[in-house]
Formats: sequence, structure tokens, C-alpha cells
Amino acid sequence: MLQTIKDFYLTTGFDNMTLGQLTMILISFILLFLAIKKGFEPLLLVPIAFGMFLTNLPMAGLMSYPEYAMDGTLLQPGGLLYYIYQGNKLGIFPPLIFLGVGAMTDFGPLIANPKSLLLGAAAQFGIFITFFGAIASGLFTPAEAASIGIIGGADGPTAIFLSSKLAPHLLGSIAVAAYSYMALVPVIQPPIMKALTTEKERKIKMSQLRTVSKLEKIVFPVLATLIVSLIVPPAGALVGMLMLGNLFRESGAVARLTDTAQNALMNIITIFLGVTVGATASAEAFLDIRTLAIMGLGIVAFAFGTAAGVILAKTMNLFLKDPINPLIGSAGVSAVPMAARVSQVVGQKENPSNFLLMHAMGPNVAGVIGSAVSAGVLLSLFAGF
Repeated sequence: MLQTIKDFYLTTGFDNMTLGQLTMILISFILLFLAIKKGFEPLLLVPIAFGMFLTNLPMAGLMSYPEYAMDGTLLQPGGLLYYIYQGNKLGIFPPLIFLGVGAMTDFGPLIANPKSLLLGAAAQFGIFITFFGAIASGLFTPAEAASIGIIGGADGPTAIFLSSKLAPHLLGSIAVAAYSYMALVPVIQPPIMKALTTEKERKIKMSQLRTVSKLEKIVFPVLATLIVSLIVPPAGALVGMLMLGNLFRESGAVARLTDTAQNALMNIITIFLGVTVGATASAEAFLDIRTLAIMGLGIVAFAFGTAAGVILAKTMNLFLKDPINPLIGSAGVSAVPMAARVSQVVGQKENPSNFLLMHAMGPNVAGVIGSAVSAGVLLSLFAGF
């Protein structure tokens, strides 16, 4: 009887728990606390943290690979999360997330003020600074450095899309860093914005944006897809799905598809994407000096992206008849609409009658396009490394 109990105990997770697995489970609990109690990107951080928890449960095998005999016969099926993870590995889930994002996005502020596109492009500067920083550290290959750099775009799905293709073994670390810093945008950005602007600049009022016609809003997603896909073909999947969702929204002819893309599909893919991204953060893959380096480089990426947008806005004011408030430059990172809200909050603290939200949405949605284009460029350059 005692031997039977002993044999049973040896098959349980209690006997097979490693220190690394225990550490990762505790980290997952911390992330759950931050998501649920502190409200840090809960829609994605909750499934990511729980996926991290599940993959580190000893003996559960939720991310185990299928086993085959020499003749191809299936000996042991893979774990549940392994099969769902193929949606990330094959680059399916991130573009579907972009479909939902497009269905929820109003590109009107960008169309009304095309100069916003420059601010969205400037904020991608953080991606390339971080890329060179990762290379200089000596810890990462060019492909890995490109995957880390994309964190600077403040776009979780894009980071996942690029990492799954260039550095799938770093996917968990990069995704956790990307979403953690996205949640911390209201903390990271304001000090940088204030340090780079004067009180007078922060008080600049901008004139109301012009009304954008329905025809412009319908033509924009088609034209944007065509131009971006011809210039950077690897960005076609992300930009194409983003603009398809937006075309659903703006056409007014497919209300059911718009609703599905915005709600049911978006929610389902968010669950699958989040849980399986978290499931890649096993103790073996996550507890590494390179994970700490990724977290450090991630905050550098955000800081440089924010600073570049503000500095370009200040530079543009040297040539513009009607100055723009440099605070909206920080919204060029693609954390929609959080970065635009931060511009609004910081601006209103200086001048309560100043309303920058719609102006900031221009560079904000431009940043979504910019991060997708940057991912396409990096994919073109480093897919073979």
C-alpha cells in the first residue's frame, strides 16, 4: 500500500516540480495581479499570464510536441496549447487581431492631417535604435535583435508576428515585455514628453480638424494597402488585414462583418493568442540573462520612440505656419488609443481648455501602420538569418 502511494506520488507534479518552474509560476501570479488588480492591459495580460502558468505546470504537457514513430505513425499527440500555438507560429493570429483593430479604428484624423504620418514614422525610430543596441550587446543575432527592436513600436500583435518568424524561441520574453510596457505607457511617456518640451509648447492649441468625407475613408484603406504592399510586400498580411477591417467599418455595407471583427472574432483570437504566447514562456526559455536584456532594451525602445515623435514635432514647427503641439508626437507609438490619451492628459494639465485627443489620434493610427511597415522591412532583411 505504501509503495503504491509512493509510486503515485512520483507521478505527480509535486515530485517533478523544478525551481525554475516554481519561479515561473510565481512570475505568472505577479502578472495576474498586475492585470487584474492594477489594470495593466488585462485583456491580454490575463491570458498571457495564465498561459505562462499552464506551461510551467510539471507533467501537464500542455505545450508538448507530438511524437512520431520512424514510419510516421503518431505515438503521442501534442498538448492542447501546442496545437493552438500553431496559429501564432504560422503567422495567423496577429493579422486577425489587426482585422479587428482596423474595424475599430477611425483613420479620419490621419486623413484630415497627413502630416501626422510623419510623426507616426518618427516614433518607429525606437525600433531601429533598439535593434542596434541589441546587436551591440553581443547577446543576440540580427534576427533576434530585429524581433526585440519591434517592441519599440508599442504594438503587441506586430511584435508577436515578427518574433514568431524570426525568433520563435524568444516569443514569450518579447511578448511579455511588449505588453508590459504598453500597459506602462501612461507612466513612461509623460516624463519624457515634459523633459523635451517647454510649458509654452505644451500649451499650444491646434485648430479643429476638417471633416473627412465618406469617399475618402473608403478609398484610404484600399490605397494604403496597395502602396504599402507594393513597397514592403512582407507587411501585406498585417496592413492588408488592418485595412480590410477598416473597409468593413467605413463602407457601411457589412455591419454584421464589422460587428464580428470588432467583437466575437477579436475576443476569440485574443484568448488564443494570449494563452499560447504565455505558454512559450517556459522556465528553460524565460529564465535567462537574455530575458533581462530584452526587458531593458524594451524600455529603451519605448523611450526613444516617444522622444523621436516629440522632437520631430518640434522640428516641424520651425517650418509650419500653424504650429502643432509637440505632445501629439509622442502618440506616434501604436498603443491605440492609450498613447493619444496620454497626449490629451498631459496637454490638459498645462491648459485645461486644450483638447488634443483627435489631433493625437492621427499619429497614433499612423503608428499602427508604421509598426507594420517596420516589421515588413525587418522581415525582408533578416528572414534568412
